[in-house]
Amino acid sequence: MADKKRKNKKTRIYFIDVTNRDGVQTSRICLAKLQKTMINLYLNKMGVFQSEFGFPFTHHEINYLNANLDLARKKVLYPIRLSGWIRAIEDDVITAVKLTDVEYLNMSISTSDQMIKHKFQGKLDKSAIIKEMVSAVKRARKEGIKAIGVNAEDASRTDIKYLIEFAQAGKKAGADRLRYCDTLGFDDPFSIYDRVTAIAKAVEIPIELHCHNDLGMVVAVSVAGAKAAIDNGVDAYINTTINGMGERAGNADLVSCILALKYSSGFLNNPKYELDPAINLKMAWPMAKYASYAFGVPLPINQVGVGDNAFAHESGIHADGALKDRRNYELYDYEELGRGEPEVIDTGRNITVGEYSGIKGFRNVYNKLEVEFKDDKEATEILELARFANVHTQKPLVKDELLFIAKYPDIARKIFTMSPE
Repeated sequence: MADKKRKNKKTRIYFIDVTNRDGVQTSRICLAKLQKTMINLYLNKMGVFQSEFGFPFTHHEINYLNANLDLARKKVLYPIRLSGWIRAIEDDVITAVKLTDVEYLNMSISTSDQMIKHKFQGKLDKSAIIKEMVSAVKRARKEGIKAIGVNAEDASRTDIKYLIEFAQAGKKAGADRLRYCDTLGFDDPFSIYDRVTAIAKAVEIPIELHCHNDLGMVVAVSVAGAKAAIDNGVDAYINTTINGMGERAGNADLVSCILALKYSSGFLNNPKYELDPAINLKMAWPMAKYASYAFGVPLPINQVGVGDNAFAHESGIHADGALKDRRNYELYDYEELGRGEPEVIDTGRNITVGEYSGIKGFRNVYNKLEVEFKDDKEATEILELARFANVHTQKPLVKDELLFIAKYPDIARKIFTMSPE
């Protein structure tokens, strides 16, 4: 009967982007809180189901988190969900709901023998890990958290029987999803397919695929894991980052995963593997460009879909073929990714807004953006916020940032305010 129900249930593949949590954990890389907010806005326009937008127990994040939750209540960040990442312990749940209004949480704990022995070093055993996780899930439910994901860190190196036991306990306690973490990029597409199949059949719980690129297979592994979830009747949630940012060799790139699920041979025109219909690929190009600028990391010329060479042809045979019919050498259209429009670069006088800007130059910049202020007091207020924004980002402010500050000054003020504890 259970197998029949799984076959009849319509499943989908969703995306949970973790740029603002795992992406910013990239060594020697950081984002200002305004930049994290802009990324949430881009992800919302992209149609991403959920943004893991930070740590609701870390004090320097709190104003930013609550400001973004304000944007969610105003339906500016909607329908995207904003989820926090915590450790799978009760204290983190208590702190998260005390400091923020977060409604969605993913809670993480290590499950592999390697980490139990060499990370916890005798402080926790397998039964204690499940007990901690279950206690945290129950507390989150008690506190009114709307959706909970339980993260098995290093799941790909965890004994499958124990991983199933962990997932079953989480589901029984009230968890909505299991996050299968290929923390070290250890899985290959075949191993993750088999392991996710085993979990989905035994537990019947939606599965998140959180994969890393240490062996260069992160997109293939993520897609294979999603395929296994769908093949076995549960929803799949692929964890991604913009431009594949992330610890060590990075996480699964959002655009690459979407394109793989839309255009690779096993998924193309296959109604069984239905993507979240909210996905809007036209945001791919502007989002990738902004993230590259914010992170200070140039897009590789061969970056899937958004790199400078993604639609470039030089070889005579290729150029001739592409000009005759783009499908000769292109699987998808650049227009679909929001590319193709000319970009104007001003090579003359350039007035920018920064931490030392004056009112004249500031008004000149906003006049070009067709933003009018009702009086000098309002203009001065926005100028002061723009100065703070520049202090935070340490980069010239781009159009979307300037427009955001002018439109939501109270939210911007909260984002720029930090109170060291």
